[in-house]
Amino acid sequence: MLFDILGLIVIGLVIGALARLLLPGKQHISIVATLVLGVLGAIIGGLIASFFGTGDIFELNILGFVLAVVAALVLVGGYAGTAGRSNRSVRH
Repeated sequence: MLFDILGLIVIGLVIGALARLLLPGKQHISIVATLVLGVLGAIIGGLIASFFGTGDIFELNILGFVLAVVAALVLVGGYAGTAGRSNRSVRH
């Protein structure tokens, strides 16, 4: 179980970094936020893939990875948009 959690964190970091690379423009997101959003994306992608019967959430498969990257793209994009909007309102 410990290795599953550590693996999820490592995969989440990779997925979060990949999502940031795929998004156009510069995102002002910390590495911790990237890790958290990547892990959330990995969990969401794994759950959706397991719903389609491709395996357990902790199994690494192509569909789960693609869905995890897509989920992380949405999460990172939403977070960057929200964080960017709040930064602009402070700068008046």
